[in-house]
Amino acid sequence: MQRPTRSIVIVFLLLAVLALPACTRQILGLMERRVTATLQADPVGDLPDGLHVMVCGAGGPLPSETRSSACLMVVAGRTVMIFDVGAGSSRNLTLHGFAPALVERVFLTHFHSDHLDGLGELATLRWAAGDWSAPLDVHGPTGVGEIVDGFNTVYRQDQVYRTAHHGERVAPTATKGLRARPFSPPREGETPVVFKQDDVRVTAFLVQHAPAEPAVGYRVEYGGRSIAISGDTAKSTNLEAAAQGVDVLFHEALSKRLVGVMNTAATNADDEIMAKVTADILDYHASPVEAAESAAAAGAGALVFYHVVPPLPLAPLERIYLDGTGDAFDGPIELSVDGTFVSLPSGSDEIDIESP
Repeated sequence: MQRPTRSIVIVFLLLAVLALPACTRQILGLMERRVTATLQADPVGDLPDGLHVMVCGAGGPLPSETRSSACLMVVAGRTVMIFDVGAGSSRNLTLHGFAPALVERVFLTHFHSDHLDGLGELATLRWAAGDWSAPLDVHGPTGVGEIVDGFNTVYRQDQVYRTAHHGERVAPTATKGLRARPFSPPREGETPVVFKQDDVRVTAFLVQHAPAEPAVGYRVEYGGRSIAISGDTAKSTNLEAAAQGVDVLFHEALSKRLVGVMNTAATNADDEIMAKVTADILDYHASPVEAAESAAAAGAGALVFYHVVPPLPLAPLERIYLDGTGDAFDGPIELSVDGTFVSLPSGSDEIDIESP
């Protein structure tokens, strides 16, 4: 599989290292050629026809050097969609060769801040650098309209400045901001179609994340390939039913063992707030083993962990996080980081998973 061209950001970092006075002309020439190549690149067209997923945010709300807040970019044919858009995820798109201007629409699983706090940045980057005829569509269960209205209000003055500076050709007022595409939260056992375009089909299903309600997961199908995205959820038999037979299940997971250590440390430090939070979050996330059990129950071809909680800065912590998952699910298991790329070519059963 041919991976997309690296971002223009990498070019500038390289130039900063190499910028010696004696070779300024050569460096500027290199810069010009690389910028030209980047702007002419077609990262979506370079992919084989099929269903492809890049993890643009592999972590949870706590800071991590390798895992930003939750985000998955899904490329179905030539349709580019984002599922949740946590902080830092839009910049990860660019760093890994996919400009935010390519994004056609966003799907939100629920309204926790770490799943949507990058929405304003994504919309702005798409609007000011793209060539779209309408605002960015944001799909989500009932309540998404309030989210969209809030972001549009916050960014309104910024949009005025940009149009005044660059003009209507670059920053057209008619296409600024976000547009809500709400759907009724599905009931247990329901999998309504929430988006269909040509051969691309997205369905939603109910998951368990109370008191964060509504909360949904998604199934995406294209070219005979399929994925399921859990969003945040405790172990869910409804998810297992909705994800039956998918090629890849992208499932969140919280290590109760590791978070338990954090809880003990907070208690020892007399940090009542952190102790309360680390106790509260245990019951509305799946553990890694529970996620693996769901992958097995769904008959998934592979399991990719994302929304990894807590942060895992050391390799031994990753081993503890994954302990027991191989006993619960006998397919490929990937503990994703920002930039993990999954490719499902049409007309095959190949599952290609690469991590940086």
